[in-house]
Amino acid sequence: MRKLLLLTLSIFIVACTSNSKNASEEASEKAKKSIEYASGFTIEDRSGYQVLTITNPWPGAETQFRYALVSDSADFDIDEQFDAIVKVPVSNLVVTSTTHIPSLDMLGVSNSVSGFPNLDYISSEVMRKRVAQGLVTELGKNESINTEVLIELAPDAVITFAVEGSNKTVKTIQKTGIPVLYNADWTETHPLGKAEWIKFFGALFQKNEEADSIFRTIEKNYQNAKKLAATAPQRPTVLSGAMYKDVWYLPQGDSWAAQFIDDANANYLWAGTKGTGSLSLNLESVLEKGKTADFWIAPGQFESLRQLQEAHPVYGQFNAFQEQNVYNYTFRKGPTGGVIYYELAPNRPDLVMKDLIAIFHPQLLPSHDLYFFSILK
Repeated sequence: MRKLLLLTLSIFIVACTSNSKNASEEASEKAKKSIEYASGFTIEDRSGYQVLTITNPWPGAETQFRYALVSDSADFDIDEQFDAIVKVPVSNLVVTSTTHIPSLDMLGVSNSVSGFPNLDYISSEVMRKRVAQGLVTELGKNESINTEVLIELAPDAVITFAVEGSNKTVKTIQKTGIPVLYNADWTETHPLGKAEWIKFFGALFQKNEEADSIFRTIEKNYQNAKKLAATAPQRPTVLSGAMYKDVWYLPQGDSWAAQFIDDANANYLWAGTKGTGSLSLNLESVLEKGKTADFWIAPGQFESLRQLQEAHPVYGQFNAFQEQNVYNYTFRKGPTGGVIYYELAPNRPDLVMKDLIAIFHPQLLPSHDLYFFSILK
């Protein structure tokens, strides 16, 4: 009887411990903000603050970065180690990529930006007005930011990005006590994954609900467009990229660009390749596989068929060239020459999708005016 009692008690203790552990894990999962498409960050609610974790700061990274976003009204001690502690909502911000700007515009917080490297790249109308008014300071080039000028701005945080881990500029800024946060929107491979990084900025400005609402609208528009594309009776073939010197660069099969084409119900001829970056091919192999492609999307920086022909006469052998089915996104630019597609497209994949559907399946969107793309004439 005594052994039976001890056994029963042991089972009870184990069960309680297990239930407690499961409840703790469940509570932790509930505390995390819903991030569905992006794979590079998480947001977790804590008592009086949020934890923003960058899980994939650059391709192949073996480290993560954790930031505590602390409310000004919070009164507590943090006993964890973080890469930076940021008082939120922020009011003075330095960003370093044009892809950061549309999120700030949509959240209505563009007036927080005090500095940016290479102002000519900015196309946002809101931000261009601020630049014209002298409210945004030039910080030089992103690879070598003028840290002295940046430090004088005394921002609440600096939002940066990295192709690889080593960055002396980041370390210099951090030594002054200014928090530096990595934004890795560019590493996402799903179009909606890039757009979901608006929630990153929503957390910094304590606008989580607004960010989620904006993203939900973009997501709905994108998914509705994708469903519309799926009704097309045919799936045209697509070629992409162009030559630089003697190498033809085009998207790999797991890339953001390839996903767009697939969701628009078209057959990207290199969809079966592995990787999220660019393929480097010779002209002969591209001509052999892509000569009969129905459409040619994003041919480098070319803006006319004549430019293509003058650059290399072989371009004229592609059917898409002969049928004048070549489209590019480099036409629409900001007042100082920044390509609007590079800035806005990652944040508005729904607009890109509608453009591609109108190109590949014009009967589905007969009244659509192309937003990013234009036909080469």
